[in-house]
Amino acid sequence: MRAAVLWEIGLPLSVEEVELDPPQDGEIEVAIACSGVCGSDIHQLVGEYALPLPCVLGHEGAGVVERVGPGVTGLAPGDPVVLLWRSPCGRCEFCQAGRPALCSEAAELRQRGVLVGGRSRLRARGKTVHHFLGVSCWAEYAVVPASAAVRIPPGVPPEHAALVGCAVVTGVGAAWNAASLRPGQSVAVFGCGGVGLNVVQGAAAAAAHPVVAVDVQPSKESLARTFGATHFVDGNRPDLVAEVCRLTGGGAEVAFEAVGLPALAEQAVAATRRGGRTVLVGVAPGGTTARFDPQALVQQERAIIGCLYGSCRPAEEIPRLLRMAAAGRLRLQELVSRRYPLAAIGEAVEAMRSGALARVVVDPRA
Repeated sequence: MRAAVLWEIGLPLSVEEVELDPPQDGEIEVAIACSGVCGSDIHQLVGEYALPLPCVLGHEGAGVVERVGPGVTGLAPGDPVVLLWRSPCGRCEFCQAGRPALCSEAAELRQRGVLVGGRSRLRARGKTVHHFLGVSCWAEYAVVPASAAVRIPPGVPPEHAALVGCAVVTGVGAAWNAASLRPGQSVAVFGCGGVGLNVVQGAAAAAAHPVVAVDVQPSKESLARTFGATHFVDGNRPDLVAEVCRLTGGGAEVAFEAVGLPALAEQAVAATRRGGRTVLVGVAPGGTTARFDPQALVQQERAIIGCLYGSCRPAEEIPRLLRMAAAGRLRLQELVSRRYPLAAIGEAVEAMRSGALARVVVDPRA
């Protein structure tokens, strides 16, 4: 099969032939129909994640089950599925507590770039190639645990399904699950990429008001308003925090940081009011730190919380999000800014790195 391999940090992606082992016990093989280009892929490309190389990138994907390994139930060849980059083991304390995004067993495998059993299913140039976040869907096919796939109704556009598997469930889930937004609460969203725009539409769907979107790209204003923002603030303004506080009547009740930049997290905290909360959604590069005034947090009862993968239960929430989109209650088509073939994956990455787009998607069969 063809796949995009990252051999070393600093080298361009190489689209080449990669060997893929058949699915083992509890695994499935998926013919990839569409993949998104996410900030996490770019973090790995530039060396901000310490995950093993070489690897096939891509973790936001959807496709059709090609074949199933021994012991797989509930999925069959021909089933359309969304892939999960936080697949649950179903056994650890976090899975049992209904917090599958924190699954400890799957996290250890992702750090090693392998699947269950401690071995990769990928090879190229006679060498082992690692799995990225357990998915590796910048490829024509992927082998994943059956628990890393959610069956969806036939007819869902592949690009919509792929984006629901990461950007949508992460952003909307942050608004609904981590923040538990209530009608009328004031919200500020720092960063209007694919995830941030979904925080915005999650907040709008929860009837939050006002919903202030912040981004350094002024061109994002129209997109943010399309997704439900009531106000937009240019992130380059020197009085950014003061302007957000003005628009929210003294500071947001809930602020979201959706990029993964420590400085932006500091601004988000500063833009909340007494008793406010800041939800950190973007994943910052390893080893970075942010500075907060602990006295202000205590005396003003402000809170900072982390939100991983929308704090969601994917098997339940992904079908629900797709039903809402089909009913016109969530926007998915507007997220897709551009489409690229797999051979042009380098162009797709650079388009996303520009910061001017919502999401670009890759068709591995184009």
